[in-house]
Amino acid sequence: MKRWRYIPLTLLALLVWWPVWYLLMGALQSPEELELTVGPAISGQGEAVYTILPTWPTLWPLIGLLLDIPEFWDTFWNTVLLSVPQVLGQLLTAIPAAWALSRLRFRGRTVLTGLYILLMLMPFQVTMTPNFLVLDALGLMDTVWAVILPGIYSAFPVFIMLRFFDGIPRELLDSADLDGADHWETFWYIGLPLGRPGILAAMVLTFLESWSAVEQPMTFLRKERWLPLSLRIGQMELSQAMGAGLVALIPAVLVFRWGQKYLELGIRSGTMEEV
Repeated sequence: MKRWRYIPLTLLALLVWWPVWYLLMGALQSPEELELTVGPAISGQGEAVYTILPTWPTLWPLIGLLLDIPEFWDTFWNTVLLSVPQVLGQLLTAIPAAWALSRLRFRGRTVLTGLYILLMLMPFQVTMTPNFLVLDALGLMDTVWAVILPGIYSAFPVFIMLRFFDGIPRELLDSADLDGADHWETFWYIGLPLGRPGILAAMVLTFLESWSAVEQPMTFLRKERWLPLSLRIGQMELSQAMGAGLVALIPAVLVFRWGQKYLELGIRSGTMEEV
């Protein structure tokens, strides 16, 4: 009977993996075959024909994308330029903020924590106009900083790290105080090592979000020279878009695979605290 429980999970996994498989097979199809299978649905003149395997697999469209279209690499490195600084910037801002909210006692701490949670729950559409006005007043519109700076000061990674810092046993911190450690030493030798899973989980989620971001660059970037892959793919030919989507998926999968254990620790930590 236990084996029957895996059937719904298997079907759900196949349903989730189907778009990835179709993207992979689409990258291996010729432009002519893609026009026959997917073209009618995109043009609005028919329905797509979904095939499990391409009729005549070929790597030439993917090779042509990587070797003959320099604009693809421009947009690829634009995506890297918009994503990596957000991750690195949060190491300098979110970690100290989360530690301060977790371990320092000061007036207004509870209110400030509530504001962080409120900002985290707000969708981008709510904060879009204030961000636009501030960035325009600072003269940062149509620059990469218009996307990077709001990402660096996002409230979501602070919340993730805060949960992990709250889970550090109080006895360890008291022992450090008895040994004469100051706030900086406690943070460096106890907080960072024990909060490492939460820090890395937040970094992984930040990278995945910024790597596939659409609304932020669409709102704050107008110059085509700074557009990321998430916006450029829609302007490519069908065969090129399939290949570009596959290449863009690789860094996200690698980062997720590397940080998967830290994400699982974060989920288990939040579950145990709720129980």
